[in-house]
Amino acid sequence: MHQVPVHDFFIGNGSFLTVVCGPCVIESEEHTLRSAEFLTQLFAGKPIHFLFKSSYDKANRTSVHSFRGPGIEEGLKILEKVRNTFGIPIFTDVHSPEEAREASEVCDVIQIPAFLCRQTDLLVAAGKTGVVINLKKGQFMAPWDMRYAIDKITSTGNEKILLTDRGTCFGYNNLVSDMRAIPLMQQLGYPVFFDATHSVQLPAGQGSCSGGQREFVPVLARASIAAGCQGIYAEAHENPSQAKSDAECQIPHSALPKLVEDWIRIYEATQLCSGFVSSCSP
Repeated sequence: MHQVPVHDFFIGNGSFLTVVCGPCVIESEEHTLRSAEFLTQLFAGKPIHFLFKSSYDKANRTSVHSFRGPGIEEGLKILEKVRNTFGIPIFTDVHSPEEAREASEVCDVIQIPAFLCRQTDLLVAAGKTGVVINLKKGQFMAPWDMRYAIDKITSTGNEKILLTDRGTCFGYNNLVSDMRAIPLMQQLGYPVFFDATHSVQLPAGQGSCSGGQREFVPVLARASIAAGCQGIYAEAHENPSQAKSDAECQIPHSALPKLVEDWIRIYEATQLCSGFVSSCSP
């Protein structure tokens, strides 16, 4: 499996668990900096690699009237201030070739959203930036079909790729998480994350906006770590009921410390068991 360099660490076999965390969307500079300060303090000194994530534009909101964020210019300025203030790696999503180039000048990791994981021009442009690319598996795709999305990025010579599962469409307004997707995508040669908060989303489940089942985030996060993922993607907010995006899915800051301790213990136990599991493979 590729060892992917991010900031001052590597993601891959033998490394610490990586946690991608932050508010779903940039709501304001003050709120973003406050969130980053809380998360930096929470993860400090723990056997975890932390990447701060927030979006400058939620381009796939259900309704045209939903809050999308401050936009790329202001948003990247805020993310750059987070990086410079706290010395932490920054992670955000992009939606066009132009955005990929611009965001790569500020962010350590740029993300291809699940709905856009087949967009050739976007993937190629992202690859050409040379930064780490987090490629989300589309809710409509089989795990093994991600090889073709990977090929589009590696055609540029960039092999700094992370893969993320965020559930699969299951009927209308629902997702299901198949933990087999983690080892199946790992066979493609890159570290695999699990998006514990978007996987509990109920797409357009409330009509003009998506719903969610936050109570299942701990269950799915634990299961994915036990299944061998290298990282957890978990959006968090100090007061999710007031969040301007994904209010039903984000983890409240107050719940994070206990969840993080659980994740560390399960990840460490999984690493001890990995040799035995490998010996049982056909």
